Amino acid sequence: MKRVLWCALLSVLPALAAAQVSDYKVEGDGIPKSLTGKPGVAARGKALLAKRGAANCLECHSVKDKDLAGGGSKGPALDGIGAVLTPAQLRLSVVDIGRVNPKAGMPSFHKSEAAAPGGRLAPQEVEDVVAYLATLKK
Repeated sequence: MKRVLWCALLSVLPALAAAQVSDYKVEGDGIPKSLTGKPGVAARGKALLAKRGAANCLECHSVKDKDLAGGGSKGPALDGIGAVLTPAQLRLSVVDIGRVNPKAGMPSFHKSEAAAPGGRLAPQEVEDVVAYLATLKK
C-alpha cells in the first residue's frame, strides 16, 4: 500500500512543479513586480548558487566570491551585474532569457510555457537569486 502511495505521489510531482510557475508581466525591458509580492533574500539567493542545484548559474558564469569559487566561463562573469542591470532586468533574465537575448545559451528558469523540467526555479527562489545578483555592484 505504501509503495502505491509513493508511486502516485511521484507521478504528480511534475504537475505540482509546473503549478508553481507564477504569472508575471513584462514591462519594457524587465519584470518590475516581484513574482511573490515579497522581496527576495540575497543570502538565500547566494546559497542557491552555491548549492548548484536548480540555480546552476555557476555552470556557465563566475563570481569573484570565495564562497562561490569555481564558476564556469561559457557565460559572462556576474561581477558588477547589479550595477549594470536593474532588479526588473535581472528578474526577466532569470525568468526568460530568451526574451532578452534569443541567442543566449542560458536556459530560462521560470518562464510560463515549456520550461525545462528540473531547471525551473520556484517564484521565491527567483526573487532570492535576483536579490543576490542585485548586490553584485563591483
